Amino acid sequence: MNQKLERADILVRDCTVDDMTVVQEIYAHHVLHGTASFEEAAPSLEEMCKRRETVLASGLPYLVAEIDGRVQGYAYAGMFRPRIAYRYSIEDSVYVAPGLGGRGIGKALLTELIRRCEQGPWRQMIAVIGDSANHGSINLHRSLSFHHTGTLASTGFKFGRWIDTVMMQRALGDGDSTLPEPAEAESA
Repeated sequence: MNQKLERADILVRDCTVDDMTVVQEIYAHHVLHGTASFEEAAPSLEEMCKRRETVLASGLPYLVAEIDGRVQGYAYAGMFRPRIAYRYSIEDSVYVAPGLGGRGIGKALLTELIRRCEQGPWRQMIAVIGDSANHGSINLHRSLSFHHTGTLASTGFKFGRWIDTVMMQRALGDGDSTLPEPAEAESA
């Protein structure tokens, strides 16, 4: 299901196996040069493909953004925590190609990710943002109705310094204003 969002030149669509080489390159850059991810070694293409399959197997979306036929960013949702009581809470991840931040790619991806996740049983989306100085990600999430729920001080250590974790959250659909349907609650 393809949908143009935010800017006419950004196409947000489902990620395919063929996209994963570029996805791995984008993520590797962020792992090796940034603090958004607390990983320190870039995962292999094979590992990234396994992670994508895990997301898809749980019924959650894994998306890419294209500009002029080239993948320039990706986003996906994953389960927030494995314990059953968390089954209605998911975590988003958004990464944009180096040098393309602030051009609407992340917003187009996250907007579509939210839209798709609201079609499922999930009620809360949580952003776990590496680095309280990551103003791009914080502002992106704020622009899409996420609110700051807390900062975990000095939870990561990377590039010779302590890094905070910023927590942001937004409701999906009815959020906590209604209970899940009985069939959803039993099958989830």
